[in-house]
Amino acid sequence: MKRVAAKNTIEILRKVESIEKEIKDLKLTLLKSITSSSKKPIPLRGILKGVEVTEEDISSAKKSLYSKI
Repeated sequence: MKRVAAKNTIEILRKVESIEKEIKDLKLTLLKSITSSSKKPIPLRGILKGVEVTEEDISSAKKSLYSKI
C-alpha cells in the first residue's frame, strides 16, 4: 500500500515539475516577444548633420560621464 502511495507521490511530483518548466518557458517566450517588439533600434546616421562638435564639448562630456569614478 505504501509503495502505491509513494509511486503516486513521485508521479505527481514529476507532473508538477513538468508544469513548472512549461510555465518558466512560457514566461521567457512572452518576455522575449514583448521586449523585442517594443524596442526597435533608432538609426543615428545623419542625426548630427551640420553640427560641429568641439574639443570643449568632448571634454565637458567626459567630465560629466567620468565624474563619479
